[in-house]
Amino acid sequence: MKIRNDIVKVYKDVHIWVGIVAGLMLFVAFYGGAITMFEKPLERWATPPSSLAAPVPLERAPELVSAVLAAHPEAARHYIVLVETAPDTPARVLWRVRGERRGDYTDYGASFGPDGRLQVERIRKTPVAQLVDTLHQHVGLPFPAEVSIPIMGAVSLLYALALVSGLIILLPTLVKDVFALRIGKNIKRMWLDVHNALGLVSLPFHLVMALTCVVFAFHDQFYDAQDRVVYPNGIQWGEEAAEPPPPAGARPLPAAELLRRVNEQLPGFRVYGFSFEQGDDRLEGHVTGLDTRYGTRARTYASTHLDPYTGQVDMHDLPGHLGGWDSAVNTFFMLHFGSYGGNSVRWMYLLLGLAGAMLFYTGNLLWIESRRRKDRGAGPVTQKRSVRVLGALTIGVSLGCVAGISATVAAAKWLPALVQDLALWHEAIYYAVFAAAVAWAFVRGAARAAVELLWVCAAATLAIPLSSLAGLWGIGGTWNHAGTGIVIDLVALAAVPAFALIARHARARARAGHADSVWSARTAGDAAGAVARVSAAN
Repeated sequence: MKIRNDIVKVYKDVHIWVGIVAGLMLFVAFYGGAITMFEKPLERWATPPSSLAAPVPLERAPELVSAVLAAHPEAARHYIVLVETAPDTPARVLWRVRGERRGDYTDYGASFGPDGRLQVERIRKTPVAQLVDTLHQHVGLPFPAEVSIPIMGAVSLLYALALVSGLIILLPTLVKDVFALRIGKNIKRMWLDVHNALGLVSLPFHLVMALTCVVFAFHDQFYDAQDRVVYPNGIQWGEEAAEPPPPAGARPLPAAELLRRVNEQLPGFRVYGFSFEQGDDRLEGHVTGLDTRYGTRARTYASTHLDPYTGQVDMHDLPGHLGGWDSAVNTFFMLHFGSYGGNSVRWMYLLLGLAGAMLFYTGNLLWIESRRRKDRGAGPVTQKRSVRVLGALTIGVSLGCVAGISATVAAAKWLPALVQDLALWHEAIYYAVFAAAVAWAFVRGAARAAVELLWVCAAATLAIPLSSLAGLWGIGGTWNHAGTGIVIDLVALAAVPAFALIARHARARARAGHADSVWSARTAGDAAGAVARVSAAN
């Protein structure tokens, strides 16, 4: 396809500068987003064991609910009966007490002890998975959501612009360059081939991510605009009619019976639990679970209304039973969250997320290589300050994000025995490592810092399975849950040699690569001296 050179140049300038402005924030968003594909397993791996007795059988749930409501009447506002318990949700009955501020709440769980007495425990779910998700949503910025989310939306708009402009740049040489990977002395050509291949292969994924992120960030503004432009009387959201009071003497069905009736109505729907809220004249119920044949608006579950007196499920909110508009909205969410197709799709999204982070990293490398002042035998070459600054930022931000997340995840099994405010400590560890990495990159320069920080990444990531190993031996109050959580340790263990291998390559390049590069730890004088010594030896 032919496009005039002057037009391609305009799009190339747009692509380069948009990528420079947004690339590093997008690296953090994609690296964190890749990890959040397994947010629930990470949460279970990181949550300390409960001191409650083993969950009572589901058949005894009504007895436990009655005991909880008698001792803690505030639980009637919202309580959950779990069908499936897990390390992060260790009790058959859970409830939540709201705090004074928005989003401030405390979860409690209950069981019966060996002596038959009610046991109640505050559920101390480790917030490290939530931190990674927040980094993903806030593109790594340490600001409140009111500030970070609009910035994330603006970054997503730039991201969409970079995708379109990058595709237009590639069109004239698409047939020749697609999937070409020319590894040789021309470093810029190699990084360009990698960048093009990553971008083209994952283009549909990136288009979905860019579009959905813009809508997530600005959906309030979109609704406000519709209110003023499309709907003269404002959007009529509609309200569901209140359910009539149950017949006199009617009692909520036991959880085991509710489960049986839901399974009859929703074959293939795996029930996680039931939630209840006591209204003025009736108990309101919801059923939560997942049918992997359909995508969901939430990452890991779907939920809908349930009549707790009859077990009748209101299916119109469940994927597979939605109307046309609701199905479109549901599709929008599920494409972003990868909440369809089960674990195979989650692994695919994880790989695409890591490839996306690599795409932005290689974009910065291309900019740096394009502006490298080359040694032409006229004396030592000093690179521009802009090249050195972007090189240090690229190394510091990217590897600081990787090392920071690994460090705070590894700390998850040590902190509960040492501190009270887990969220504060996890956040502090991440940002301390991140800030130190950025500062180190500027102090040492991109070439040396790349090698050193890659070893830091390897060490911090190795600390994750070592923390689980410490848990097996009960060192320092650590623990280890048996079961599928070992996947977290195995993935971290597999990443360690990858970091080590990259560090060795980076070290080799720093020592023997072009001296006129920000990735070289040598100076032009060192290179000339080496050549002279070789000549003298001959």
